[in-house]
Amino acid sequence: MSKNSPKTRKKFEFPHSFIILFGLMIITAITTYLIPAGQYERVVDENGRTIVADGTYQTIESTPTGFMQLFESLHLGMVDAAEIIFFIFIVGGSFGILAATKSIEAAFGSLTKKLNGKEIFLIPVIMLFLAICGGSWGMAEEVIPFILIAVPLALRMGFDSMTGTAMILVGVYAGFGSAFMNPFTVGVAQGIAGLPTFSGMGVRIVFWLIFVAVAIAYVMIYARKVRKDPTISLMYEEDKKRDISLDDQSSQGLTKRQVAILVVLALTLVGLAVGVITQGWYITEIAALFVIMGIVVGIIARFRMNEIANAFVKGCEEMVQGALIVGFAYGILRILQDSNTIDTILYFVSNLVADLPTALAAIGMFIVQSLLNFIVPSGSGQAAISMPIMAPLSDLLGVSRQTAVLAFQYGDGISNVFTPTAGVLMASLALAKIPWIKWLKWILPLVLIQYALGAIFVTVAHLFIW
Repeated sequence: MSKNSPKTRKKFEFPHSFIILFGLMIITAITTYLIPAGQYERVVDENGRTIVADGTYQTIESTPTGFMQLFESLHLGMVDAAEIIFFIFIVGGSFGILAATKSIEAAFGSLTKKLNGKEIFLIPVIMLFLAICGGSWGMAEEVIPFILIAVPLALRMGFDSMTGTAMILVGVYAGFGSAFMNPFTVGVAQGIAGLPTFSGMGVRIVFWLIFVAVAIAYVMIYARKVRKDPTISLMYEEDKKRDISLDDQSSQGLTKRQVAILVVLALTLVGLAVGVITQGWYITEIAALFVIMGIVVGIIARFRMNEIANAFVKGCEEMVQGALIVGFAYGILRILQDSNTIDTILYFVSNLVADLPTALAAIGMFIVQSLLNFIVPSGSGQAAISMPIMAPLSDLLGVSRQTAVLAFQYGDGISNVFTPTAGVLMASLALAKIPWIKWLKWILPLVLIQYALGAIFVTVAHLFIW
């Protein structure tokens, strides 16, 4: 070949999710050399939760992340996230059994037939259902398997994979972020703040309705545009390469067995909500419930034992990349924990709020909680770290503790739908095969709208309600 022959330039590939998150781990490790180490004392409250003791912050010897510690934090993050990682595998495996029955596809296929050209109205139905789940019993990790159903469904209806993913993620997180009785955010935060559990629900429901309506409208407007002109989709080229068959069981009617399976699914979701709200269920109990569901579904479908096992394994295989992404995200948190910089960040930002005028104090709390969620993506974890400080601080600033909880709630919830340290988001995007940068480009206008709504709600609550 001639030396003058032009070389083929490789097309730019956006970095893999693992690369992005490991890059964030490196950046976080570097910041541990810039942020002084500090620590609050921890105490155990009457509910057995370990919380921060306000007024106990002190600087300690700096422990920045070393070269080997950077790489060790990946394994330690996986270990810390083991509960969630294996939860994802178990739920994914259980839904693998459910998916093998083609029941959900058949249900959506039947519904699409009945809509007959009005498929756009399926979007608010799905999103409203997920928003109710997110706003009531804190549904989050559980939606990951639904991505595998929603993306093909959206493509069959003439939309794109972005619409399918948004129906799930935007729906559940709109409900989760503006929740009226989420036990993992509102419940924990109110407990730490010394407020009656789920008090102020009437106000929260009104805010929830507005928040969710805006999210649904955003997705529907985009979906309508894509259906009219598919080329405007950010995922147009990628979606053309997907192997989505239109002539499968989803276009046929539901069988009696599939109806029975859907009833089992519905009872599982109801049982999950009841268990979380009345029995305090968390990941272990929820995982057990889904295992039971998977076994019952397999029996109803008349699968042989090996078929049930193989379907479970296949479901787990679909979750591998997404589950490991959660471990990477926890690796970032592990670096901050081991370097004792989280408490320092909290101390300085809370002092900034304390210096604000009373009229701006509630908004300051909202901003602080929003920033804190990037380094503590767990809702209950963020509540345990911040609310013991924000609750008494709100008393000093003349801000109601209910408003402080509301500021925490929106600050914790909104960024979950776009921050790369959110394990559920990254896992879902991996399953949908949507690059994070494209998702960010699509979701950013909605996120800005939601932050504006959060600021308005917190201000209204501060000035006129609480």
